[in-house]
This record gives sequence, structure tokens and C-alpha cells, in this order.
Amino acid sequence: MKSILPSDPIKVEGVKVSYGDFILLQDISFTVKKADIFIIMGASGCGKSSLLRILTGLNFPVKGNVFIDGINFTKSSEVVRNNIMKRCGILYQGGALFSSMTLKENISLPLQQYTDYSKTLIEEIVSFKLSLVGLKGFEDFYPSEISGGMKKRAGLARALALDPEIVYFDEPSAGLDPISSKLLDDLIIDINRSLGTTIVIVTHELSSIFAIGNNSIFLDEESKTIIARGDPRALLKDSPNEKVKRFLSRGEG
Repeated sequence: MKSILPSDPIKVEGVKVSYGDFILLQDISFTVKKADIFIIMGASGCGKSSLLRILTGLNFPVKGNVFIDGINFTKSSEVVRNNIMKRCGILYQGGALFSSMTLKENISLPLQQYTDYSKTLIEEIVSFKLSLVGLKGFEDFYPSEISGGMKKRAGLARALALDPEIVYFDEPSAGLDPISSKLLDDLIIDINRSLGTTIVIVTHELSSIFAIGNNSIFLDEESKTIIARGDPRALLKDSPNEKVKRFLSRGEG
């Protein structure tokens, strides 16, 4: 499917996030380019997940704007934001599957809500999405019957149900063993390369950051803003900021 997004599908300009008098983030500006695997990283408590909630419209900044496809997502009406988010997918930390539904029913849900596809076509799409994430044959399993890594992949299948051009990930490797984490990283790369999907990931897992990220920002909990940006591997090698180098080298560099 031909892309409907420009070369810079996400632009963040001057975002400030605060809770009462407490400022969590300030002067946050960055651009995510088309087909980036873009990493939002930093130590615990730096505001990574809060920034993700701003990007997905779950919360709003007290200042600044987020532009998606050139549209001011922050200032748009609820109808416009909802239409934009139909073109985006989200994978939450735990997969966020409905426990009372089978995997097939979970993945069918957005297709039933947002398309007029026939039941047969929806079943075909669900089967394809599960195959895409390595879960062919698990259509009738419930979330309680599969492993944590499989739940993440099923959650990704649901995030991909509507063929989004942007997919957001919140700590995708959280709670996974190293092998499952590596399988998920490989899957993210495959989806990015084969579908041209723009991917934004909140994480502090160094193995994933270096394995899949080609662009990034580093949020600093002290200055409450971005103190480094670019390819994580280049930042490890060349960043002049010692805090960033310590984080990326586990304090050994």
C-alpha cells in the first residue's frame, strides 16, 4: 500500500509535561522520519512513558504540539485525533489482550469496529497477522494459555490489524527472557523492513536499543529535556555527554 505519510510523519515541537507544579519534561522537540525505528530512552523516571502518552493522545502537554502527517494532533478535535490513531498501532507493556477473548477475537476487534469488512475477510486478515508474528495455529487460544512472549506477539498482531503506518511500543521487552526478547526484536525489524512501518519505542533495554534502533532521543531526568539524539551506536561512540555514554555502556565507558 502506498504511503500516505510524509518523509517526517511525526514532529514534536516545544512540548512541556507537568503535573501541578512538578515539571516532568520541558522544551521537547524532535522529528521521527519515515521508516525510522526511533528509540525514546533514558533512566527510570525521566518521562519516557509520559511522552509516549502525549504522542498517542492519551494525555496532553501543557505546552507545545505534536504533528502527525502534518496535522496538529495536539490541537485537533477528538474526531480528527481518532481518525489519525486509526492509522497507528500501539503495543502496550503487557500486550493488553482481553483475557476473556481468544487471540482471534482480540485481533478481530479493531477490524470489526473500524471497517465494514465481511466476516470471511476479517478471518483471513486475522490468520495472516498471526502468521506474521509466528502464531499461526493459535487462533483459538486464550491469553492465559500462552507464554509472555507469545502474548507480546499477539498484541503486536492486534496493533497491526489495520495496517498502521506508525506503531508505538511501550517497553516491549519488559518481562521477557533474553531469547523471547531477541525474537521480538527480530520481528520488529522484519515488520519495519518488509512493510516500511515507522516504529517508535520507549525502552531502556540496551540490547534492544543497539539491535534495532537507527534514531533516538535521550531524556534526562535532571534537566528534564533531551540531552542527546541520533543513532544509539553513534552516541555510544561519539557522544560528548558523559551521562549518555554511561547509560549506553552500563557505566563502563
